[in-house]
Amino acid sequence: MRITVVGSINLDFVASAPHLPRPGETVTGATLARHPGGKGANQALAAQRLGAKVCLIGRVGDDAMADEATALLEAGRVDLSEVDTDRDAPTGVALIAVDPSGENQIVVAAGANHRVTPEQLPARIEGPLIVQLELPVETVEAAVGRATDFVCVNLAPAAPVSDQLLRRADLIVVNETEAAFYGEALHQGGGRVVTTLGPQGAVMHRNGGEVARAGAPTVLAVDATGAGDAFVGAICVALLEGMEPEAALVFACTAGAIAATRPGAQPSLPTRDEVTLFITAT
Repeated sequence: MRITVVGSINLDFVASAPHLPRPGETVTGATLARHPGGKGANQALAAQRLGAKVCLIGRVGDDAMADEATALLEAGRVDLSEVDTDRDAPTGVALIAVDPSGENQIVVAAGANHRVTPEQLPARIEGPLIVQLELPVETVEAAVGRATDFVCVNLAPAAPVSDQLLRRADLIVVNETEAAFYGEALHQGGGRVVTTLGPQGAVMHRNGGEVARAGAPTVLAVDATGAGDAFVGAICVALLEGMEPEAALVFACTAGAIAATRPGAQPSLPTRDEVTLFITAT
């Protein structure tokens, strides 16, 4: 299975704090870590670790942060031959605050990610495709329009998109906030729509009707950053391998739960063996 991911590449600066700040509040006593991130990069590495071969299309700056941002992708053997270097924009950065329960607040400075244009994309994208919304929407829509196979659209962060994109998607993944933003428009295309429910698991709909539901395993959450991206990579791999909907949701919920038990986005992403062993043990 060879999957193409068109998406963002960031370096995450993660501050683990006693609590998340309220508006105007300064919180002291935090510790700082740097991890590779970005929804596109996270989902690419998640799918790769779970058994797929992945090519990532994206953009980084001509700076030292680019090496850090792509280090785990390279170590994981994600194909980065379609990742361009931009001499006029920095590598994307995410500023993340995390509290002891794993809840987070994220601010993203997109940098080079917002300079990924349709011209960077191939004329045809063969095989399965995964996209998110951390790139310019016109680039995401161009990628979906050039896809010849299965298309997964992770509508995160929520932003206006065309009806054509929603209709073309074979799989849409949203969280509860994003599902509320799009409403019934999610179901107009006839593809699968999966809504993640945090600790309550996830539910899959088709044509507006529920077809499967799975709970999330109980874990001690440390950092939720990357858990949703682990879920996206896992649900795509599972469905493309032919798993039944409920089994695919269990697989994806488990991957997301494992990721939440570890700090950072990409460092937290589980391998196929870890997910399989967790499911077997429970």
